[in-house]
Amino acid sequence: MPFTKFTNLDFDQIKTSIKDYLRANSDFTDFDFEGSNFSALIDTLAYNTYITSFNSNMIVNESFLDSATVRQNVVSLAGNIGYVPRSRTASKTIVSLRVVLPDDNDDVIATITLNAGIFSTGSSNNTSFVFSTIEDIQGKIEIENGVKVAYFDNIPIYQGTLLKKSFVYDGSLDQKFILNNSSIDATTILVYISDFESQRGFRYSPVENISNITKDSRIYFVREIQDEKYELRFGDGIFGKKLGDDAGADGKYINVDYLITDGKEGNGVRTIYLCRIT
Repeated sequence: MPFTKFTNLDFDQIKTSIKDYLRANSDFTDFDFEGSNFSALIDTLAYNTYITSFNSNMIVNESFLDSATVRQNVVSLAGNIGYVPRSRTASKTIVSLRVVLPDDNDDVIATITLNAGIFSTGSSNNTSFVFSTIEDIQGKIEIENGVKVAYFDNIPIYQGTLLKKSFVYDGSLDQKFILNNSSIDATTILVYISDFESQRGFRYSPVENISNITKDSRIYFVREIQDEKYELRFGDGIFGKKLGDDAGADGKYINVDYLITDGKEGNGVRTIYLCRIT
């Protein structure tokens, strides 16, 4: 006698269905399915069926965008329709600085720069947070009562730590450019390509509209991969400018700056403490 229907993944119902099937078989008419060793075999069959059914159900659910729950699977399915999921977003605030320059350098200092990197710390709910600038900022120097004073007006600072990553393009088809950190604010990724290792080079921009891309566009593509990390891709000389040493190509040295952040946890900081100025 064949099984009739399996519409429930409940273990007890699977076990009951197996017993009903065996009882319907004349070879097992006198068996005690409750107290004999046969009960252990039935439990094993029921567990195996239950686990297999559960895994099959999960696999099917994770194969469709509207039912997937594991982020990695959602990201992969979304990529098939050209969508890049939103990354964490760093808390941001605007500050201004006034710096009185030392007297002994009055005739020397002509410019002053606030280098990208850690700028200040702050706290909220008994937790400390680091704030950083993501680009070098040029200050404005003025003379006040015979003293040089540097002003940095309306500086955007972001909660998180600025990291740097360098790659050397080797021309191979399987080379990957992966930022090996999670918790990245993808909107802060800055990419520079150079012919020389010691130079910063040309600034590349993320793709916003593929219809505007030409073979000379200095662009990069970004996509999320496993564990909320990001991979960068570059043009091939048809869609976007190619990298390398070929004629018409840009350099092979890739420098990437990006911010890792605590996201919304950094909201609510009301007092910040300056760390450095260079």
